[in-house]
Parts: sequence; C-alpha cells; structure tokens
Amino acid sequence: MEKSVELERVLGLKDAVGIGLGAIIGAGIFVVTGVAAGVSGPSFIVGLLIAGVIASFNALSSAQLAAVYPQSGGTYEYGYQLLNPVLGFSAGWMFLISKLSAAGVVAIGFGSYFHQLVPLFSPIMYSVTAVILLIVANLAGIQKAGRLNLIIVSLTLLALIYFIVAGIPEIRTHNFTPFAPFGIKGIAEAAALMFFAFTGYARIATLAEEVKSPEKTIPQAVIITIISAIVLYILIAITAVGLIGSEAMASVKSPLQAAAQHASMPGLSIIITIGAATAMLGVLLSQILGISRMMFAMSRRKDLPGFLEKIHPRYKVPQTGILITGAVILVLSVFGNFEFIVRSASFSILLYYSITNLAALQQPAHQQRFGKFIAIAGLMGCIAMSLSLPLKVIVTGLMLWVIGFILRFVCKKAF
Repeated sequence: MEKSVELERVLGLKDAVGIGLGAIIGAGIFVVTGVAAGVSGPSFIVGLLIAGVIASFNALSSAQLAAVYPQSGGTYEYGYQLLNPVLGFSAGWMFLISKLSAAGVVAIGFGSYFHQLVPLFSPIMYSVTAVILLIVANLAGIQKAGRLNLIIVSLTLLALIYFIVAGIPEIRTHNFTPFAPFGIKGIAEAAALMFFAFTGYARIATLAEEVKSPEKTIPQAVIITIISAIVLYILIAITAVGLIGSEAMASVKSPLQAAAQHASMPGLSIIITIGAATAMLGVLLSQILGISRMMFAMSRRKDLPGFLEKIHPRYKVPQTGILITGAVILVLSVFGNFEFIVRSASFSILLYYSITNLAALQQPAHQQRFGKFIAIAGLMGCIAMSLSLPLKVIVTGLMLWVIGFILRFVCKKAF
C-alpha cells in the first residue's frame, strides 16, 4: 500500500469506545424501539436481548478480524482477504447502502428533536445545518472529530441514565401484559429490527487504520462498547414499557419522549429531548466517519472511482469521500419512509455481518481468539433474523445488491 493513501493512527481506547457508542446510541433506541414494540408488544425486550447476544457474537468476530487486518473498510477488507471479491464487495456495498439510508433518517430525526428545543427555524433547516457542520468537523481531522464525538456521547449517556433513574421507580407492572401478543414470530421480527440498534460497533473496525495498537485496542473497544450498549438498552426498554406500555410506544415516533412525559421527575421530557438530539448528532458524525472510510477502502481496490482514494495532505482524511457522503445524506434526508428504511437497512447490515462471520470462520486457528463457535452462532443468528423480515424488504435488499455489482462493473470499465 502506498504511503500517500495511508491514514494516520491517532485514536486511543477512549476515542474508539466513544466512536462505537456514538454510532450505536441513536435512532435505534430513541425511535426503532417504538417500531419493535408494534410488532412484538412488551416482548420486544426479549427481541432486544436476542439482538444484543447475536450482535455480541458478531462484535467478537469483528474484533478478532480487525486485530489481524487493521485496515479501513472492516468486513469489506476481510471479505477480500479471506473469502473472495464477490463477498468482499458485497460487504462494502451493503454497508454503504444501510448506513447512507439510515443517515438520512437520522438527520431528519435530529432536526425534529432540536426544533422542539429551539423552535426558531424549520426542522429541515436544523437537519441541513447539522450535516454541514459535521462535514466540516470531519474535514478538520479524525482527532478533532473524535473529541467532538466524546462530548456528544457524554451528553447522550447522561440523559439516558437520568431517564432510567427517574423512570424505574414509577414502572407499572400491568403494562407488561399480555407480554407476547404476537408470539415467537413477533419476537423474531423485533430482534431483526433491534439489531439495527446495535450495529454501530462495526464503526471501530471500519476506522481500524486510524487506531493506535489496533491488535489490542480494537478488541477491547468493541467488547466494552457492546456490553455497555446491551445493559443500557435493556434498562431503557424496561423503563419505557413500564411507564406507558408497548401500544403507546408503537403509536408515536418518539417513544422515549412519550414515556418521559408520564414520569413525575421534573424536566425529564426536556432532558430526553436533548439526549435524543445529541444522540442523532453523534450517529451522524460517526456515519460520515464510517461511510467516507468505506468509500476510501473501496476506491483503493477500484470498486469505486479512484478519486475517492485521495486524502488531505494536512488533515489526513479522505476529504472527497466526506464531501460526497455529506451531499448524499442531505439528499436522502428528504426522501423515504422511515419504517421501510429501517427494515431495508436491517437486511443490508445483516448480510454485512453474515460475511463478517464467514470471514472469521476462514481465519487460521491461531488467529481465532474466540473459537469457531462464536462465528457460527453469529452467522446463524444473522441468517435467522434476515429471514424474519418481510419478503418485500428481502427482495428490495437483493435488488440493491445486484445494482451494486452493476455499478462496480461500470467503475471497473470507466476508471
């Protein structure tokens, strides 16, 4: 690999954990919990736990791989190096599809929440402003973006911890019955939806080329991130259901905010709104980080146009990828049905992690820190959750997959 297209290793353990948490804690817990409650009732909490366990298997596979192959691109690189170009490209393309589609929704979510706090301008104005400011932050270098991310994540965590502390004493047990009105099928679909809420830990692997001592830092960061997220999510889900019930959560676009309004603790609703706004901001920041690095990695193998490979001589960031990522997010934020996008993104990211686990299975025995069982369990979990999604979502995901190979063919010919 040429020196001109290498990124700098400047991120420590604290930065990596912050980026992972910033990528995870966002639309998943603040919005998707309502969608999951609608398909499963209170038992979506079980689906959430299942998603967390499967995500943990995938996280361990990702950590095992990133420790040996610490390059930008994550599973895209593992797929190429351990499997074949078709699966390698598939991983990169499905990552881009899922993260770009989700980022547009997150931008809208930030505008909506921030408008409730400061109703001076329209929500879309806040969304556009946030994306532009985060593009600038990303262009200023990974260290500055990492520091900004730590501030944003800290505010979000404080808001969510306050929600749990304030809400748990007021839980109403009757809100948990009937617990599983839609049976096993509902729980399975809820697990597939809530898996979307855990997928940010892969951001650490995607940014592996910028992490110091990656063979040690990345596994530690991934494990800390995923365990923290599971514990936090379970407590939040129990608190929200206990306060207002699953039907009320499913009937609104901001389930945690609705739950906060039913607690007697002063200022809780405003604090949750602030936490939601900062969470969306953190996810957007990490999305731009991750997507631009994936574009950078894919351009190095000519799976995307070569101009995405260039990095800024001073700030050492892939500036063209950052600018294109921001532009696409701005466009996507105007279009799309949220619930359908969540399901489509879930299918795309499940395919991505299926390839992660396949790659982990192909590693030599001395590189398999956690054994084959973890990768097999992660793979089977991804397949089971993807099959639980509606047929039209699966068909749409497969169509997007085919479109990716058409674009790849064009790029290979044109560039």
